[in-house]
Amino acid sequence: MQCGCMRARLPLQVPSFGLSARCAGFYSPRPGCVPPPSLAQASPSVQQQLLRGRQTQTRFSSYRYRRFDEGPQQHQQQKGQTWSRFGPVYRAQYIWRNYRNVVVGIVVVGGVVYVTNLEKVPFTGRLRFNVVSAEMEKQMGTASYDEILAEFGNRILPANHPYTLLTARVVERLLPASGLPSSGDDGNEWRVHVIDEPSQLNAFVIPGGKVFVFTGILPVARDEAGLATILGHEIAHNVAHHSAERLSSSGFVLLFAIAASLIFDVSGNLAKSLADLLLTLPNSRTQEIEADHIGLLIMAESCYPPAAAVDLWTRMDEAQKVAAPPQFLSTHPTNYNRRELIRGWLPQAEDKYENAQCAAQSRPCSPCCQ
Repeated sequence: MQCGCMRARLPLQVPSFGLSARCAGFYSPRPGCVPPPSLAQASPSVQQQLLRGRQTQTRFSSYRYRRFDEGPQQHQQQKGQTWSRFGPVYRAQYIWRNYRNVVVGIVVVGGVVYVTNLEKVPFTGRLRFNVVSAEMEKQMGTASYDEILAEFGNRILPANHPYTLLTARVVERLLPASGLPSSGDDGNEWRVHVIDEPSQLNAFVIPGGKVFVFTGILPVARDEAGLATILGHEIAHNVAHHSAERLSSSGFVLLFAIAASLIFDVSGNLAKSLADLLLTLPNSRTQEIEADHIGLLIMAESCYPPAAAVDLWTRMDEAQKVAAPPQFLSTHPTNYNRRELIRGWLPQAEDKYENAQCAAQSRPCSPCCQ
């Protein structure tokens, strides 16, 4: 029996129940088509053909039509979601399997560059990586000097002010022991500026010999020896070329942030924060501690009593009443830790003080620092 609804013969064999292929499993409006028998009533060969047809229909239905604006974007989104589902160990293994040559090349080249640019820090002998020349460091200092003058130029005290004269006298005594070239030597030009800002407990020395002291730190210094502790620390940063070291290590910090972003699947800001926490901040604290050590030796050789450094950090701790963040989140060690480290260095500093034959010299408190 052939149904009137039949238009084309399908390549599908059906059991001979008097029904056309069109009536077997498909809707037909003609009353002559009766429902097909159940799958259990068919022969095994027919059952396999029917099941195969259903699987094919399901497979093709999965390839649904997508609009032109959904394809690549949705594909990338699904790819990102797939990458996010894997853990850091799998991501590291994936990168190693697929980009092994790139990883090995970066490690080898980076290792060679690192080893060939190691140098020792004066006074302490610490090995560190540095690719920035002293001339480049001075050029960066010149740019910073212009910016600071533009910001604080109207609050700089005159050259004949007692604060400026005191600061210049301390710097003049510290320079010979530091080993840094004086004005006119090696392109350096030492200039002393005191900024009238009582709320700022700060002082710094820019590469190239530019000294800045804020008036807010002078009461904490109290006397010439206390000011020598502060300026000795800041001059020590230039002796050790810490600015050049920070700039040199920035490339490794960037590589670490990129690797952390890929392996741990975190955003760029989070990866940068992780790099700062594990690399930048510890290196900064190392430099601050090293500057304390070098500065203590410089002031001792310049005939300032080394014990004055311990007293200074005690007063600094009292002056900074605001609660400081934990040390691992700070660029500087805590005042307590700095004071205790200085206590441990006192024997070495006192030896320098005695060898410089400074015992007969006395440095009374200067009234302008109080």
